[in-house]
Formats: sequence, structure tokens, C-alpha cells
Amino acid sequence: MSTVAPPSIPVAVPIVTVADLLHQLGDIPAERVLWDPRPGTATEADVIRYVDALDKRLVELVDGTLVEKPMGYYEGRLGGLIFHYMEDFLEEHDEGLCFAADSTLRLAKGLVRLPDVSYVPWSLIPNRELPDEQIASLIPALAIEVLSPSNTRAEMARKRHDYFAAGVRLVWQIDPVTRTAEVFTAPDVSFTVPADGTLDGGDVLPGFRLSLARLFERAGHRRGK
Repeated sequence: MSTVAPPSIPVAVPIVTVADLLHQLGDIPAERVLWDPRPGTATEADVIRYVDALDKRLVELVDGTLVEKPMGYYEGRLGGLIFHYMEDFLEEHDEGLCFAADSTLRLAKGLVRLPDVSYVPWSLIPNRELPDEQIASLIPALAIEVLSPSNTRAEMARKRHDYFAAGVRLVWQIDPVTRTAEVFTAPDVSFTVPADGTLDGGDVLPGFRLSLARLFERAGHRRGK
């Protein structure tokens, strides 16, 4: 059954203090906001600078601010496995392409997001030719986020708002702690897939199914979890 969550997207207010900025970005921890360049002045060139650096850092561009994307080894493994299963499916069903967490996608002018896994159908890639640029103007039909400990509820609400406003049709949020998933068909409309359930691509990626039990069994059991 679908549920409608209360709106939790930060309301735009004048940025006067650092607290205002953090709230606007989704009440994220301050250590994830980069100070070079100064918040409010960052551009896509700055995203590329960090992604191309020797000490590569995954950053998103939001409201002229670079926000580091948190990803521990386990979250990275889950994202890699989802990518693997989806890529295997697309090898047999040539419906489009999937991208991993270091793929910088331009959702709108001045807005760059890095879903942990994303799927773009061929219908959204003219002539099946990928853009010749480091930040691609590709809007996924499906965006998948694997939750990390520092992801806040408000941050994920802001991300979903950005995704659906750009044209994304389906968002999956995978929770490594509960081993469940939340399937969003709109920013605040969702249903939960239990730990023994299966994610279904529906009419966005017909035929693709992913067992959460299989995903987490393959990912491995973490000590103390």
C-alpha cells in the first residue's frame, strides 16, 4: 500500500548563517559541505576538479554548494551489486544503460547529482549517442540511493524532489540497516519492500526484479549487524 509522507523538503529562506545553509541542503552534517570554493559560488567546473583529482572525492552541486556524497565500503558494495545485476539484465534486454555512483548527472542548470545507481532508457538518449562531456545532461528513469549513516531524512526528501522535478519516474531507497527498501513514485508517495521482498522495475524497467534477500546475502554480513 502506498503511503504519503509529510512534506519534509527544507523551505527556501535567505541564507544568513551556516545553519541556514545546512538546513537548505537538508540538515546535513557540516563536515560534508566543502569550503573550497565558498558555498554559493561553486560551479560544474568545481565538481569536475574534485572528481578528477588524485584524491578523488564524490561531490554533488546543490544551490551553488559542493556537498560530499557519503559512501562507506558496505554502501559501495551494495551499489556495485545492484549495478551488476542491472547490467546483466540489460545485456539480455537492450532497453538502455545503467550508471554507477561516480557518474555525474546534470538534472538541471546548476544541479548535479550522483545517484548510487541510475538507469537511463535508450528513448532518452538521442541516436543512442552519449554526450561528449564530463557532466552529462541525462535524466534517469530510475534513480537508486543506498542510505549512508549521515544521510538525513530532509536530505533524501530534497534529493527526491530534485529527481522527480527533473523527470525521474521511480526512486528506490535501499536501507542497509533494516535491509528493506522504499519505493517512491512521487517525492512523498511510497511503499515499503520488506527484507524478504523483491524490487520490481515495473513499467520503468519491465522485467527487472531484484530480491533484497539475495542482494544482502551476496553483499555479506557485517559484524554486529
